[in-house]
Amino acid sequence: MKNISTAEMAERSGLNEEQVIRIEENEDFPSLAPLIKIARVLGVRLGTFLDDQQELGPVICRKEKRTNTEGIGFTNNAVTKHKYMSYHALSQDKSGRHMEPFVIDIMPAKDADFIFSTHEGEEFIYVIEGSIEINYGKNTYVLEQGDSIYYDSIVAHHVHTVNDSPAKILGVIYTPY
Repeated sequence: MKNISTAEMAERSGLNEEQVIRIEENEDFPSLAPLIKIARVLGVRLGTFLDDQQELGPVICRKEKRTNTEGIGFTNNAVTKHKYMSYHALSQDKSGRHMEPFVIDIMPAKDADFIFSTHEGEEFIYVIEGSIEINYGKNTYVLEQGDSIYYDSIVAHHVHTVNDSPAKILGVIYTPY
């Protein structure tokens, strides 16, 4: 609808043209950072890609609805296509939102070559189950069940499990628009 070519989208978003093509053709489940960059180029909110609806008032997400959904899966980078995170949106029916809350199931990564993410905004993570490690800039933080972290997402970061056990987190992403 915006008449933006693949090459222009790649240039304006800072993404690789091949990655944009794979996203457009549904061959890739990108991480949130590329989606945020694409949303910025298109002038839409991140929620536009995540089953956005038009509810103006409060939105309730019942646990039965959340647990019965398959969630949105993202791969660990543009090359390996290993699905390691499943996002279960908690506010997809709320229009005009600035935050994206998710329950996220994190599977152990098959390799240790993490691709760091950067995007405008802030993130809040609360560990529901398991243990996670967050690489944030030059620092590394290990969070256990019940721990939380709040950070500026413009700093390069990566979230993954600490060991071979899965983890579950509540993640809230704020992206200005």
